[in-house]
Amino acid sequence: MEKAPYEFIAIGDITTDAFIRIHEASVTCDVNREKCKLCLSFGDKVPYDSVDIIPAVGNSPNAAVSATRLGLHTALITNLGDDHNGGECLATLKKNNVSTELVTTHKNKATNYHYVLWYEEERTILIKHQEYNYSLIPFAAPQWLYLSSLAQNSLKYHEEIITFLKNNPETKLAFQPGTFQMKMGLEKIGELYKHSELFFCNVEEAKRILGIMEDIDTSELLEQMHKMGPKLVVITDGPKGAYAYDGTEAWFMPPYPDPKPPLERTGAGDAFASTVTSALALGKTLPEALQWGPINSMSVVQQVGAQRGLLTREKLEEFLQKAPENYRPQKFS
Repeated sequence: MEKAPYEFIAIGDITTDAFIRIHEASVTCDVNREKCKLCLSFGDKVPYDSVDIIPAVGNSPNAAVSATRLGLHTALITNLGDDHNGGECLATLKKNNVSTELVTTHKNKATNYHYVLWYEEERTILIKHQEYNYSLIPFAAPQWLYLSSLAQNSLKYHEEIITFLKNNPETKLAFQPGTFQMKMGLEKIGELYKHSELFFCNVEEAKRILGIMEDIDTSELLEQMHKMGPKLVVITDGPKGAYAYDGTEAWFMPPYPDPKPPLERTGAGDAFASTVTSALALGKTLPEALQWGPINSMSVVQQVGAQRGLLTREKLEEFLQKAPENYRPQKFS
């Protein structure tokens, strides 16, 4: 196969996010605060403060923009409709220097559109994935393939991706599963876990994937996820930090200090995962890559949406130079 024109190709659904900022709401949680609910007055008229519409977002588009700003030649494989929203998504990707030559536009189909209920610094997203006729178009094998959220009718598409990885072992896979991919389960897409060079999820998602209901030690959670096949497992724990395990050594990476309270947290996980992947693609060591990730997460949560705060490599390295002395990966057992 010809030499890849891209160092980083992201695969996953694209959407437009409409951020609806609300203030007349409340949050209720159980005792351990792991299951919180956003509450609005039922059957009432609920006022909102503002609406901010942001096109061309989603786990994989966010990763593609992140990688591009950090200096990688990047493309996105995604599906959209031939409507106004689809046109805006294409224009936004081009504006962000992400190649759109691998994007498929479907006639008479709508483009994904999500509603984000933004309350305080958190968000609750109302999602709907359009069910496109997914098919993996031919492309030259990149250095890294970054796979994330796709619709629930995409099982055969995942099988095509697995075949591509088997036929192109030189391509490294970073896998950040979305909602429906986690629901598919290990029986259906377990091969993707086995082909993953890098695997990303948060603590709650790891427990969901593994079918664990009770509390579990982080080191045990890392080990169990590693047994599913990924060479390197990275599990994030929100503002508490992140954990990484390669089968031999485990690290804890603290968060980068916020310059001020977060505005809203959409895209923090995407920023972290894509930045760690990009750093490795740029030749950084794992400890160095783990230091890069939280900086982009910190920057993203200072602005609305998942992409506005994504940094260039130059700006990220400026933050790294100003980091506190204890901002480094810490080994643990």
